[in-house]
Amino acid sequence: MTDFQGRNILVTGGSGGIGGTTVRHLVKANANVIAAGRSQEALAAIAEETGCRTVVFDLASEDEIRDALEGLDLWGVVNCGGFGGEIATPMDTDIAIFDKVITVNARGALLVTKYATRQMVAIGKGGAIVNVSSQAALVALDGHISYGSSKAALENITRCSALELGKYNIRVNSVNPTVVMTPISSGHWSQPHVAEPFLKQMPLGRWATEDEVAGPIVFLLSDAASMITGIHLPIDGGYTCR
Repeated sequence: MTDFQGRNILVTGGSGGIGGTTVRHLVKANANVIAAGRSQEALAAIAEETGCRTVVFDLASEDEIRDALEGLDLWGVVNCGGFGGEIATPMDTDIAIFDKVITVNARGALLVTKYATRQMVAIGKGGAIVNVSSQAALVALDGHISYGSSKAALENITRCSALELGKYNIRVNSVNPTVVMTPISSGHWSQPHVAEPFLKQMPLGRWATEDEVAGPIVFLLSDAASMITGIHLPIDGGYTCR
C-alpha cells in the first residue's frame, strides 16, 4: 500500500535535507517525483542521484509557481520548502524577516496547494498532500515567534484544505517534526544551553533524523493512509505529549 505505481508527486524544497530525503524515499516507493526548488544546481544533484524530474520556482513568487505548475499532471504534493528566519523574541523580532518567513512558509505552501489542486481536481483521480509543519506550530518555543507563527498558519491551511478538498478525494495532512540537526539548524540547537533543557523535556531525548521525518510523509501520502485527512502528526519524540 506504499507503492505509488508511477504517480506524479511534487516535493518543494526537494534538494534540501528533509525534502531531499523524502524524494529518495518516494523514488524507492515507485513514485514519479518532481523535485522543486530555487537552485537549479542543487536540483540537478538530486536528479542525478535519484532520477527524479525537477522544476525551478521561488515560493515567494505567485507568478513563478503558477507558471511552473500550470498543466502539470500531479497526484500528490509535499510542501517542504521553507525559510527558518531568525531566533528572536516578540520584543526584538525583525518584521521584515517575519514577513519573509510568513511569505515562504505559509503563503508559499498555500500557493502551491492552490495551483497544484486545480490540476488534481481537473484530472479527477484524487490525491494527497502533506505539509511539513513543525512542533513549533503546536507549542511555544523560545525565539520562534516568526517560524512558529508561519507553521501555525500552515496548520490551518492544512485543515481548511482537507475540509474543502475531501469531496474530490484529495487528502491533506501535516507532519510536525522536532529539530532535525542539519547544517542550518545546528548553529542554534547545538549550543549546550539550548540543547540540554530542550532534550530533557523530550521523552525520547534525542534529535530526529531526516529519515524519521520522510517515512511518515510517505505513509500519509500512501494508500495505507487512505482514510486519514486533516490531521497533524507530531514527529517529536514525545515533546508535545506533556
